[in-house]
Amino acid sequence: MFTGIISNTAKIARIEKRKDTRFVFETDGELVDLDIGGSVACSGVCLTAVEIVNGKFAADVSNETLSVTTLNSWTVGTYVNIERALRGMDELGGHLVSGHVDGIAEITSIELDGGSTRFDIKIPHNLTKFIAEKGSVCVDGVSLTVNTIYGQIFSINIIPHTLDNTIFKYYSVNDFVNIEIDLIARYVASALEQT
Repeated sequence: MFTGIISNTAKIARIEKRKDTRFVFETDGELVDLDIGGSVACSGVCLTAVEIVNGKFAADVSNETLSVTTLNSWTVGTYVNIERALRGMDELGGHLVSGHVDGIAEITSIELDGGSTRFDIKIPHNLTKFIAEKGSVCVDGVSLTVNTIYGQIFSINIIPHTLDNTIFKYYSVNDFVNIEIDLIARYVASALEQT
């Protein structure tokens, strides 16, 4: 489990094609308490560290994960948001995030809004029932509050701190992002469908 509060970013240093695909990530931040087998959310995708050496860690990614996330578009030099798994006594600053991506969405608009930056994001139709105004959503691993939703497009505001400390600063219109819906919304919808 994660909280969607990003600890730092990393850059893809190497991609190795094996039976699965191995991504090697390089970060300036410390890999505090990261051990082999530990979970790391990389732009919202829960991955397992299989190698850790000198500020770099590697994770193997299956073809299934490549097919349902933005990882299939990552190249050497791509930056990703990094979050270590939640520990029992950690502060829950965002919302509960599993690191299991529900879909890929497209950024349709980026505009300044006071001191913040407003992003409009178009989600797949099947996810719209899980998005609610003032509800939580996870975009590339970042826990965010939904401002508004109109059809398949929801908006979020990114404060300067979040913009400066995540990969949101690199986004452009038409870029794709990983979306994870709120866990509570998922279970409420499931319960309502069964009644």
